[in-house]
Amino acid sequence: MPSSTFTASAALLSLLATATAQSTVGFGPAFSLGPTQSWIREANTTLVLPKTPGLKDRLALWPGMGTSGGDLIQALAVSFSDPNANCGASEGQWCTWASTLQDEQLGGTEVPANAGDKLTMHYVYNDSTGEYDQTVYINGESVSTLSTSSGQAQGWGTAVECQDDACESTTVAAHRMSLPIKTDNPIFEINLDAEYLDTTIILNAEDNTFKDTLVLTEADSTEFSSSDGGKTWTVETINIHEHTYNV
Repeated sequence: MPSSTFTASAALLSLLATATAQSTVGFGPAFSLGPTQSWIREANTTLVLPKTPGLKDRLALWPGMGTSGGDLIQALAVSFSDPNANCGASEGQWCTWASTLQDEQLGGTEVPANAGDKLTMHYVYNDSTGEYDQTVYINGESVSTLSTSSGQAQGWGTAVECQDDACESTTVAAHRMSLPIKTDNPIFEINLDAEYLDTTIILNAEDNTFKDTLVLTEADSTEFSSSDGGKTWTVETINIHEHTYNV
């Protein structure tokens, strides 16, 4: 398996690691890239939120970037045992926000989101400040922002992370959106694999070896490719498979 700055950061710097006293952490399916021979200037992806796994602490979905500064840039969608206390959400809703894990977990405004919502997470390096600017959108509306001085991003990848109760016999659904079909049978539905959509990663300089760092763990995707010589990379769809934790 290729070496990955992203996966190393994810293993060492888990969600809310310094803010809580969780005793159990587990990682599930992933689409992981890096390290690049350049660095990542900008990354954008849209996650179609699945159903929450119930009222358990804590199950998180996030696309992250491990950085040369030792940070983990990770906009979050988290299922809590008490979602109302965390972001004003109701049972069945996610809490989502822009976030970076440094020595502590830094975060923007936390807001509720529903299964089926399109959660867009945009990270971009700001030359004027030397920081990464994060913006989280729900169905096209900006809901949370954060800027952090984090060095330069070396890798990018998705994660399904459990902590504590969520690691005990919890099944995380494939991140699919269920769309009704208009027929005489109102309960007939079709499930579309539409997990992470329209992912774009822009490097500072061309790196044609970037595609060779891709590692798929309980996941599949359409082609990961570049049309401009290795600077801008795209993948149309990343499918994260159903996973059951029993840590």
